[in-house]
Amino acid sequence: MTNKKQKKVFVGLSGGVDSAVAAHLLLQQGYNVTAVFMQNWDQESQQGCTAEQDLADALTISAKLNIPIEVVNFATNYWDEVFEEFLTAHKHGLTPNPDILCNSKIKFKHFLNFAINNGADFIATGHYAAITNESGLYSLQVPRDTNKDQTYFLHALNQMQLSRSLFPLAHLCKEEVRDIAHKLSLTVHDKKDSTGICFIGNKNYNKFLSEYMLARPGKIVSAAGDLLGR
Repeated sequence: MTNKKQKKVFVGLSGGVDSAVAAHLLLQQGYNVTAVFMQNWDQESQQGCTAEQDLADALTISAKLNIPIEVVNFATNYWDEVFEEFLTAHKHGLTPNPDILCNSKIKFKHFLNFAINNGADFIATGHYAAITNESGLYSLQVPRDTNKDQTYFLHALNQMQLSRSLFPLAHLCKEEVRDIAHKLSLTVHDKKDSTGICFIGNKNYNKFLSEYMLARPGKIVSAAGDLLGR
């Protein structure tokens, strides 16, 4: 069996408690760990997004865990492959989920390619999900903490992406993750979970959309075709 010390893992270190503990667990398991902080949005236009503080936290975490960290900018890719599709979906009256696109197009595509091109065997994140491998078929599975289950946001990953990904928190509950971080004296042990859409920040959703597209009235109809309003 190959020694895990010979396996190199790039961890997406977001500055939160989950990815921090994921990195720690991989170190415990003997992997060669490098942290990567992904900049996915133009910081000058973030207005309420926490990327600056998140980067500071990621740098502190990497120093505490004594692992190297790289900062990689995927903002252009994010705009072209996530944000533009987000706007297009709205224009067609749909309700898009940019987190699903971000995972399949940025974290598990561009980040994965970056990692592989720099000698990594795997990437890892702090998602609450599990991966099984049965006769070469990789499957996404619900984690132990069903309250934090994030498989919905990862359902678009393909076989190659799953085969090169690790989810170290699969067997832990959120409270246990925070407890591990506290015992490691990580300052993010009680950091609030990130929620909402980063590029919108604290802005009103409708006001944000109005900056990129014109509001057009439309019919609200029931499944039976009855007009309910506009």
